[in-house]
Amino acid sequence: MNEPAKILHLHSTFSLGGKEARAVRLMNVFGKRASHTILSAMPEALGARDAIDPAIAADFPQDAPSLIGKPGVRRYRALARYMRQFDLVLSYNWGSMDGVMTHRLFGSGLPPIIHHEDGFNADEADRLKSKRNIYRRLAFPTLHALVVPSLQLRRIARTVWKQPEGRVRQISNGIPVERYAEPPEFGAIPGFERQPGDVVVGTIAGLREVKDLPRLVRAVAELPDNVRLVIAGEGPEREAIEAEARRCGISGRVSLAGFLDRPSRYVGHFDIFALSSRSEQFPISVVEAMAAGLPVASPSVGDVESMVSAENRPLVALGEVDLAGALKELAGDEGLRAAIGAANREKAASHYDEGRMIGEYAGLYEGALGRPGLFTA
Repeated sequence: MNEPAKILHLHSTFSLGGKEARAVRLMNVFGKRASHTILSAMPEALGARDAIDPAIAADFPQDAPSLIGKPGVRRYRALARYMRQFDLVLSYNWGSMDGVMTHRLFGSGLPPIIHHEDGFNADEADRLKSKRNIYRRLAFPTLHALVVPSLQLRRIARTVWKQPEGRVRQISNGIPVERYAEPPEFGAIPGFERQPGDVVVGTIAGLREVKDLPRLVRAVAELPDNVRLVIAGEGPEREAIEAEARRCGISGRVSLAGFLDRPSRYVGHFDIFALSSRSEQFPISVVEAMAAGLPVASPSVGDVESMVSAENRPLVALGEVDLAGALKELAGDEGLRAAIGAANREKAASHYDEGRMIGEYAGLYEGALGRPGLFTA
């Protein structure tokens, strides 16, 4: 049997969000054919750790060089020495960029590196920071590949970060679509119980500023009293969301369920999926909603408009007023919800099943390692 590939993961954070869930899914699929060492720029943010299969060799060292700190040759040399013990380095988002720069400066003798860019936080939601753009341009030349999930990020990589076409790989996120066709689990959303006549607007999001969940609260507040809002996720904006619900007088209609794993267990309890983010790229939560047969109401951020079915696109619009209008239209028409949901389910099955995604990542990583068939044979 071939020796497992030794893979070093450099994460901005390892809380269980979209990119972390994808990374963990690939780890679990690759099984014993790889061992993994995970560093987080936020060492306390390791919420995705529990999602790794116990049979997978995964290490979270406490004595590894830090991914944060003042840029400097000494820090980068220490990171370079650490990288040399691995066969492949995978880096994720801005918080891992010092690892990418280390490879640029001390690449001789280092393993290949593949960088993944999945989107931006609130500090770049409205405008990219010029210094970060320059830093990326300087750091990226020694990458084996730059992976992005969305058309919008591909455009940014080519036009703003000035990356050659051959270096940029677009791999759309995927999920096990068939699981979402099953009925949702009873009691899967703690504290939530549907009442007769309820229309449930739901979302899955980290409670962060960039997700702009108070906007969604305000939109639901404009709808009839039988429309309820369920937010699955956790984060620092919880108090701000609760305060907005109180201000709007709908605290009794808003349920903050906290983090809930395995969305296939509960997404089917929603009637409408809503997104309120100021910035997205290719939100996996939208794919999950589509697979569950839900219509999607969302601002036109990232690739959302092209992700959903043609029937759903008129409900993807800019602005807070338009979000409320889309929700009102869906909440008042059960037939419309069903028709759009069916079209979304069909598109999710044909475009976004995880088998395609896993195959593309496996092939890319095998190519970088020079070990064809390692993950796909």
